[in-house]
Amino acid sequence: MDKFVVKGGRRLVGEVTISGAKNAAVAILPAVILSDEPCIVENVPYISDVRICIQILKEMGAEVTNIGKDAYRIDPTSIDKFCVPYEYARKMRASYYFLGALLGKFNKARVSMPGGCPLGDRPIDQHLKAFTALGAKHTLSQGMIDLSADKLKGNQIFFDVVTVGATMNAMLAAVKAEGLTVIENAAKEPHIVDLANFLNSMGANIMGAGTDVIKIRGVEHLHGTTYAVIPDQIEAGTFMVAVAATKGDVLIKNVIPKHLESITKKLEKIGVNIEQFDDSIRVWVDGPLVKTNIKTAPHPGFPTDMQSQIATLLCLAQGTSIITENIWEQRFRYVDELRRMGADITVNGKVALIEGTGKLMGAPVKACDLRAGAALIIAGLAASGVTEIEDIYHIERGYDCMEGKLRALGADIEKVSVPDKAEENEAKSENDKAAV
Repeated sequence: MDKFVVKGGRRLVGEVTISGAKNAAVAILPAVILSDEPCIVENVPYISDVRICIQILKEMGAEVTNIGKDAYRIDPTSIDKFCVPYEYARKMRASYYFLGALLGKFNKARVSMPGGCPLGDRPIDQHLKAFTALGAKHTLSQGMIDLSADKLKGNQIFFDVVTVGATMNAMLAAVKAEGLTVIENAAKEPHIVDLANFLNSMGANIMGAGTDVIKIRGVEHLHGTTYAVIPDQIEAGTFMVAVAATKGDVLIKNVIPKHLESITKKLEKIGVNIEQFDDSIRVWVDGPLVKTNIKTAPHPGFPTDMQSQIATLLCLAQGTSIITENIWEQRFRYVDELRRMGADITVNGKVALIEGTGKLMGAPVKACDLRAGAALIIAGLAASGVTEIEDIYHIERGYDCMEGKLRALGADIEKVSVPDKAEENEAKSENDKAAV
């Protein structure tokens, strides 16, 4: 039971280096299963979702060696199990990538229904539609998904909605399928391109990643590779907003500026100064912050994973802003926590109306999901007084040493361990019994 204690009112100043992309790493690590040789994956973020992925690979029989601060050597040739158990899968949504990887390599897979942040319904019907098109059969029983196929064959796959997870899973399952697979209405996020580049570096034949039509010609074998995960656009965006909220001045390093275009454009409208370099950006504020309207959308639109962070910034801006959430129906769960800090936000369905008050006040709050937790840290940095954030395990799922990076920029934030109330009560009960 840990929490963050944030004392607000300090400008963020200095330099920060962004870690590897969470959403790419959690697909690339399972993708190693498809290789017939060991692989080295670099620039891997040190987050709990990655640690769970690594543990799953070990449990299945893979040999995994940490060969540096952010690099792993993974030998999948000794894998002899094809099941991802419930105790791991329930902790992360991305566990479903093991379905595509195992099916693509062994023509069978067994994975528990995915967990992760409570953002609403997470149907896997589009994933199963892709697997079925490739020739797999599936059953769902007692929370487990079982896949099997005599042989995977390339086919046309058309997604009814744009879906990142199903697009990546279809790619994983199709790289070794016989013949040509065409994925239509594919998602176009940077981590999809990164997964395609990783698979191609092993000898796959994938074309069109980053567009809405991806073509995959199946190959018989994939070889080992050394590959570095792209920088995390959402971590970079989160720091951009944190700098803006504290009226700071920070050089954000190890980024791909093109991946940040939708975030950059909105921040500039709000009044944030941004200077772009080859692999870094400088962010600073020297004037007032003003209102803007935002609609989340699949890439290249404004990312839903940045919605709560920028909402926090708009609480500090002048005027009335409107945010429309088009991806997750429960993405506004953080609003009640921001209200505890003095935010004036009204939510009606998928629309939030934000009256910029220009200030926030420290308060005890809880992180209800990964990005909400990041938003509350930003709020705490900008607020007057002390903010205590509980349930920070959500934040640690996707941010690599966030408190350490913020401290290096001048923030007053620390991670504090607090007693588990259930354990405390149990211990008290045992002591009372002993006393009797």
